[in-house]
Amino acid sequence: MSTQLNPQHLLSRPFAPIEHVYGARDTQLYALGVGLGADPLDVGQLRFVYEGVEGEALQAMPTLANVLAYPGFWAREPDTGINWRHVVHAEQQIVLHRPLQPAGRVVGHNRVTALWDKGPEKGALMEQQREVRDAEHGTLLATVTQLSLLRRDGGFGPGGTEGSTPAPHAIPAREPDAVCDLPTLAQAALIYRLSGDFNPLHADPEVARAAGFDRPILHGMATMGVAAHAVLRSVLDYDAARFGAIRVRFTAPAIPGDTLRTELWRDGNVISLRTTALERGVVVLNNGRVDLNQ
Repeated sequence: MSTQLNPQHLLSRPFAPIEHVYGARDTQLYALGVGLGADPLDVGQLRFVYEGVEGEALQAMPTLANVLAYPGFWAREPDTGINWRHVVHAEQQIVLHRPLQPAGRVVGHNRVTALWDKGPEKGALMEQQREVRDAEHGTLLATVTQLSLLRRDGGFGPGGTEGSTPAPHAIPAREPDAVCDLPTLAQAALIYRLSGDFNPLHADPEVARAAGFDRPILHGMATMGVAAHAVLRSVLDYDAARFGAIRVRFTAPAIPGDTLRTELWRDGNVISLRTTALERGVVVLNNGRVDLNQ
């Protein structure tokens, strides 16, 4: 039985470290789940899904960090007091402190870093952060920050985080410098979930209908991976080592089978992006920002 949300409890809630051993097959499966390999003649894409490209080592997608040592949907645990059926994933950010390896043993340390009360009728915003470290040496590999809207948990009173929520990244007013259209498979969500996100919303039609959707929707973090692919393809010639950070805001669900059009604006080492489900004319990612390494 759920308890009422207690901000002090969430902000100090302990999370057990999560150890995650992954290999080349996991890295390839993740890349397939976000659409890499759609063109079997594109050697750039093959670097992420095939270990035998001549003269090229297997690379990990930068957004693989989203599933490494992932703590799962812990908001549904009774002690949180969160109305978990009404939680919406609002934003996601990855900062890569070094390029991810295609295989390894990592440890994730998760914590709730902020909790903003928007009011009884407006819900609350919760920020959680996960450090992904090399399990043997403790080297920090990635910092993953997730912002969630708790639609039914506003009005909890004092004890939350003071100040404003992080401002969205502004998209330039000019025409984009590049546009990249990438198809998604009808079974994209069924492939992506095998990387560790087993929310039935993305697989079970009855669960999707109960949530107000006509069919299972694509994971927001899979859509984020498609946008990262667009940056790698359009700007970086598939060189993952130059990918330093990504932050996106989720604005609407993508549907498996959508063609995702990502518009890209480059200003020095900052790429701004927006992604639209082309056939439906729906913006699914907005206020996106990618920081490039030199």
